[in-house]
Amino acid sequence: FRRVLFRSAKAINLIDITNYSIKNIKKVINDIKIDIAIDLKGFTKNSRPEIFYNRIAPVQINYLGHPGTLGPNHCDYIIGDKIVIPEHLKNYYFKKIIYLPNSYQVNDDKQKFNKTEIDRSMLGLDKNHFLIGCFNSTHKITPDIFKSWMKILQNIKNSLIILLTENNLAKENLKKELLKNNISEERLIFWKKVKLEEHLSRLKNIDLFLDTYPYNAHTTANDALFAEVPIITLIGETFASRVASSLLNALDLNELICNNLEEYEKLAIMLGNDKEKLTKIKNKLKINKNKKDLFKTKIFTENIEKAYIQVYDRYKNNLPPDHIYII
Repeated sequence: FRRVLFRSAKAINLIDITNYSIKNIKKVINDIKIDIAIDLKGFTKNSRPEIFYNRIAPVQINYLGHPGTLGPNHCDYIIGDKIVIPEHLKNYYFKKIIYLPNSYQVNDDKQKFNKTEIDRSMLGLDKNHFLIGCFNSTHKITPDIFKSWMKILQNIKNSLIILLTENNLAKENLKKELLKNNISEERLIFWKKVKLEEHLSRLKNIDLFLDTYPYNAHTTANDALFAEVPIITLIGETFASRVASSLLNALDLNELICNNLEEYEKLAIMLGNDKEKLTKIKNKLKINKNKKDLFKTKIFTENIEKAYIQVYDRYKNNLPPDHIYII
């Protein structure tokens, strides 16, 4: 979100309040008379929930950083879409839902790939390998998901799995689990974190992204789809377990959304062994990436601005917060 914001920040007055006390924060905000405050952190690292509990704006909204409800007295709204918060689940949220069309997730369509193309030989990989990737934080990898990955590896010839971590303890533990399943540790590769342009470019070499559950890929899913890498995800009942499904739905790739581990494994194995079907999926992703609205920042901006106008109009007219549907 910050990447998108700063690209259009010419007329924005940015004030760094990192080290301000609550008293000083409230003074700054009162002086500039903010109408809508957006909490982009929720209950995540370096968050400041006490700012929002002190009610710094007439309308307060939870967005992006925390994929779920924040409890009462914090915000009036949460920004979502029909996939991450379907109608049958909205009553489990303290907040009213702002339903954006397509996906709730903002994207920067000005993202760039590395100036120099990164091919498999530069990554020390063979062109004949089937490359499975998951670039989520390793704490999202549950035993059940890892077991599924092992089954998938066992059933796709010449397959390797690539993960993203520099945590040595995590690496050793994952290698041990690999050996328990009688799979050579050479089939597990770890990539280091690099600059976004370089990461997007190396991502293009991945054949298939396997999502985690119950905490899905969020930004990492976005990056993979931008690099035109298909994602297989498992959808659940929580916000965090429906994010990748939201992105896939926005690209009309619902055939990659699974309802249980058995479906997830079968789909991955089928695509790993059927080059023609995988190519069709990749071509559809490539076409829809340009055709659909997921990666069109201007359209997203227009939709979220409509939402801000509607919620503030309700406040001005002394109406309580209510669900907002942007069409």
